[in-house]
Amino acid sequence: MAKVFLGLGTNLGNKKNNLLAAVNNIEKKIGKVTSLSSFYETEPWGFESDNSFLNAALCVETSLPPTVILNIIKEIEIEMGRTQKSVNKVYSDRPIDIDILLYDDMIIKTEELTIPHPLMTERDFVMKPLVEIAGDDVHPVFEKRLKDIFDTL
Repeated sequence: MAKVFLGLGTNLGNKKNNLLAAVNNIEKKIGKVTSLSSFYETEPWGFESDNSFLNAALCVETSLPPTVILNIIKEIEIEMGRTQKSVNKVYSDRPIDIDILLYDDMIIKTEELTIPHPLMTERDFVMKPLVEIAGDDVHPVFEKRLKDIFDTL
């Protein structure tokens, strides 16, 4: 079984319920959720909004390959009301956002998918919940523990 870390975020509607629904959908469709971080309220990143975010990270054990997980995540986002994905660093309010952060120690770079998530180490709202549940795990590109990377943010 692969150990996959996902980042979750929401800034529309009942944010806590959105995160819990996303976790439930992930468990039903991807695999067993083995850890879930606390929920963190954060300011929007990369765009202006009056709506703060609620962010979390989780670990899911799965036998599914990364591209299948990506497609399931997109389906979950659409089912939960997300109408568009961020493109060319243009961000907007959203009921849910789910990103693949890490998939075991794999490094993937395709047109469709980059793992580890290319911006994760630049985002406090991703790293803080991730470090809570996986601080001793090693980033496969930087070859440093996640908590050591977070300490330099």
